[in-house]
Amino acid sequence: MTQETAVIVGAGKGLSAALARRLAKEGFRVALVARDVEKLAALAAETGGVAISADAQSPQAVEAMFAEVDRTLGTPDLVVFNAAMRYRGPIEVLDPADVMDTYAVGAFAGFLTAQAAARRMLQRGSGSLFFTGATASVKAMPHSVPFAMAKFALRALAQGLARELGPRGIHVAHFVIDGGIASSWATEGESGPPDKWLDPAAIAETYLAVHRQHRSAWTAEMELRPWVEKF
Repeated sequence: MTQETAVIVGAGKGLSAALARRLAKEGFRVALVARDVEKLAALAAETGGVAISADAQSPQAVEAMFAEVDRTLGTPDLVVFNAAMRYRGPIEVLDPADVMDTYAVGAFAGFLTAQAAARRMLQRGSGSLFFTGATASVKAMPHSVPFAMAKFALRALAQGLARELGPRGIHVAHFVIDGGIASSWATEGESGPPDKWLDPAAIAETYLAVHRQHRSAWTAEMELRPWVEKF
């Protein structure tokens, strides 16, 4: 099997790190993309990945990033968009500029990533394009309107692209991460039922399985939640 290339946009700790480790173990060449790549040095060394600095809100930066991936690793087989910005507050005090930033990071950057990835994958006629959602993708909560706006838009992007690109050989999937991820929320010695947080390694395993799906049975959207999470 030809070695595959994966690009993780919005890379950091938690899910992105778990995904990078799992893909590297599977033999992927991995590109880790973030504005601040210093935080990725240890992960890049551990996985043999390449850390690339890029502002995913900039069309020029996104195109330059993918061009670098083309040169150093080859055309991506799997692109995962993980970028998000959490900005909270009651509606009467939200700063419009911060709301726009939240949308740009969580949704517009997803569009730019998808466009650049699709242009490359369509030339080859294959590839997977995955978007990481959240509970806020389907259920907006009080004081979390900016985050939900971005996540709803990202889900719409994924749905439209699944219908547009699927018949052209590109597997598009959206993942609703309905609960807290252990690496972000769990605290040592906390009380409560076991496995009440999503294990990032388990999520990564699921992403890889969806990437490996036969095209006769592709997943377009998947919800992942711990067994104690309410529907």
